Amino acid sequence: MPVDYGPAMTNNALFWDSLAERYAAQPVANLDAFERKQAITRSHLTPDSRVLEVGCGTGSLALKMAPHAAHIDALDISSEMLRIARGKADAADVTNVAFRQAALDEPLPFEPGTFDSVWAYSILHLVADRPALLARLCTMLKPGGTLISSTVTLGESWIPYRPMLAVMRWAGKAPHVYIVRRDELVQEMEAAAFESVETPDVGAKQIVTFAVARKPA
Repeated sequence: MPVDYGPAMTNNALFWDSLAERYAAQPVANLDAFERKQAITRSHLTPDSRVLEVGCGTGSLALKMAPHAAHIDALDISSEMLRIARGKADAADVTNVAFRQAALDEPLPFEPGTFDSVWAYSILHLVADRPALLARLCTMLKPGGTLISSTVTLGESWIPYRPMLAVMRWAGKAPHVYIVRRDELVQEMEAAAFESVETPDVGAKQIVTFAVARKPA
């Protein structure tokens, strides 16, 4: 089932292309929280793990996790993000990460039940039809496999983000961001056939939801 990235997907790709160099140069906003997320992500890997990452950006997570997995397929819509990611992989001599350009409204080039883990860091709030995407990601997993995600859940805040984001998007300063609450995201994961959905406290901001969900064995 195709997944809608939202209006003007091509423009979204161009937006991320234009941001790639600055994005790559920015330090991690909350390093402690990111390290806790990585530790949990790493705990779900074995040397035989095959992983799919959607929305990989410049490859930071995939390259950090590469020594702990057999193979990682990392996808992103931005060719410039992927160019930087491949350069980083070459510089670090990482050979078990394959970076591919792909949009989530196209069929994923993998057979169902291929992966032990699927990662969706900073991507679900950019997808209009999250339930459809979550269902597709579930089919990509082996029985008992895990979905690990970090999502901006602006619905947890009283700040009027919707009109603010509309203005920023009109000015070309932001992509299309969808407002979602933490409980809504968990319900969508459960509706997509995931079970044991957990949202551990990793020390991130209130508007960031880190979640680990499992496909039934």
